[in-house]
Amino acid sequence: MDKYIVSARKYRPSSFDAVVGQSALTTTLKNAIARGKLAHAYLFCGPRGVGKTTCARIFAKNINCLHPSPEGEACNECESCKAFEEQRSYNIHELDAASNNSVEDIRGLIEQVQIPPQVGKYKVFIIDEVHMLSQAAFNAFLKTLEEPPAHAIFILATTEKHKILPTILSRCQIFDFSRMSVSDMVRHLEYVAKSEGFTTEPEALHVIAEKADGGMRDALSIFDQVASYCEGNITYAKVIEDLNVLDYDEYFGMTDALLAGDVPTCMLRLNRILSKGFGGNYFIGGLASHFRDLLMARDAVTLPLLEVSERVAQRYQEQAAKCNPAFLYKALKLCNDCDLNYRASRNKRLLVELTLIQVAQLMSDEEDAACGRSPKQMIKPLFQKTDAPSGESASHAQVATAPSAAPVAVPPSVAPASSAVPAGQALQEAAQPYSSRQTAPASPVGGIASPASPKPTNSPKSLRHPQSLSLKSLAQKAQQGTLENSEQPAATTATPTHVTDNPPQLVTPFTQDTLMYYWFRYIQILPQEQTAMAGRMKGMTPELQEGWVVHLVLENEMVEQEMQHMLPNLQAYLRTQLRNDLIQIKISVSHDKVQHKPTGRADMLRDLTEQYHSLAILCERLNLELA
Repeated sequence: MDKYIVSARKYRPSSFDAVVGQSALTTTLKNAIARGKLAHAYLFCGPRGVGKTTCARIFAKNINCLHPSPEGEACNECESCKAFEEQRSYNIHELDAASNNSVEDIRGLIEQVQIPPQVGKYKVFIIDEVHMLSQAAFNAFLKTLEEPPAHAIFILATTEKHKILPTILSRCQIFDFSRMSVSDMVRHLEYVAKSEGFTTEPEALHVIAEKADGGMRDALSIFDQVASYCEGNITYAKVIEDLNVLDYDEYFGMTDALLAGDVPTCMLRLNRILSKGFGGNYFIGGLASHFRDLLMARDAVTLPLLEVSERVAQRYQEQAAKCNPAFLYKALKLCNDCDLNYRASRNKRLLVELTLIQVAQLMSDEEDAACGRSPKQMIKPLFQKTDAPSGESASHAQVATAPSAAPVAVPPSVAPASSAVPAGQALQEAAQPYSSRQTAPASPVGGIASPASPKPTNSPKSLRHPQSLSLKSLAQKAQQGTLENSEQPAATTATPTHVTDNPPQLVTPFTQDTLMYYWFRYIQILPQEQTAMAGRMKGMTPELQEGWVVHLVLENEMVEQEMQHMLPNLQAYLRTQLRNDLIQIKISVSHDKVQHKPTGRADMLRDLTEQYHSLAILCERLNLELA
């Protein structure tokens, strides 16, 4: 039985023409050899398994060939070429920098550089994984790398170019190796399979190439594994089974169910996929890639971007014809969001299921939004309201839809803190007179008109508002129906006696709680340039007095001046929202003594020593001072 050699070594290229996927680099090296313009140092960088070390060996073999071809290729017949093929050449020295990264190893290499070659013209030193050298080893290597002997050529290979010192990079010619395309790897795998006498399917080789992620060495290793499992007959089904990957059929079937809006089928398919051991993030990433391929398959120009076989590309074209671009854009957005949130989610399966439900509802969306706009993050209701309520429900529905007989001053319980309208525009619209506005105020809780509160009494205690009252608590009170309102009196109008042309004034009763609610609502719609004043207003407590007078007690004259500028808009806003044209705002300045507040560490220490006599004695005896 012959000794087995893995395909990555057995079919390793021995000439530049046999190198896969690096035609630009190999052409450059061949031209440099043919013209005799060789540099003293080269840096080959790129991902693993793309041919860096292989090209370095071919380069070393070609420059030492005694009878090279005019194109710069080796003859494979001279003594130097035979010694290279039999791995006994003394002109090629390979050093693994991952395990020989000390200064002593570099010094030993420098000593070998001084010895001229016995056969051939050059001594080639290949240092693999050069980024693993220590800082001291790099420094010891600098002088030799910059001015080596005429017979010495250095080829450095690395997968992480960013870790190499700039002083090293400036002394080398840099060649960047790229990842190999799927089509190039498939062609090489077909050549290897034909040489080994295996029968293959194009789809199977495409799966192997995609699994290799651009590395030919990885592709050949996977090929050997699959060949052992398939026993020489490499089929798509066996490759999928052996490598444990999700095939195209799963994604095509899932997409058909999503397009049909069949959520139960999507859930069953997802359960089958998860039961096979695939993670939810693996599936959702594959589904996003499938949607991307469908988007590319819609146009014949972008169809070559699909690195699949012709049969699979035909299936993509057929399914892409069923999808409109808006669906694909939104589905890609949803899958991408799911992938980003997957790691942070506690219930990962539920996250994937919700994403599938949202994608399944995209086709039934009545609003065909512009292509590329983010989809609405919501799930449509499974149950809809009936058109004709009956019995007791019908009576409640009539109450909900019946117009109110009188103006209502109770605030809505569900009112957003911000809206799409700019703050300045919202403030101007809210301050318009009620008679000039075309739309009625927001409906109360649940769409049912809550009765207005009776006219406030003359007792000042009944008008006091607790300091801890906030917009949230007021909204909760409105929702639970705990505002001080029991009956709905009719709106009172004051008819002038001497002026008959003016419209009647609107006077709707309201309470202190209702006043505070709209006070906070006004603060929220203030423009951004009045942020400082909004902060001061949050600490104020307007007091409702008799005759619909709102009394404000301010801290000082400066705040009073700022408040005077806002007074017209504030008064118009409260009149409009509370539907009471008799509201007047009265401002006064508090003359209470302002409590001293410490502004620094020295003030704080002085206040503490005045308050605690023992602390003052301690500081005096121990001579304690602020640092």
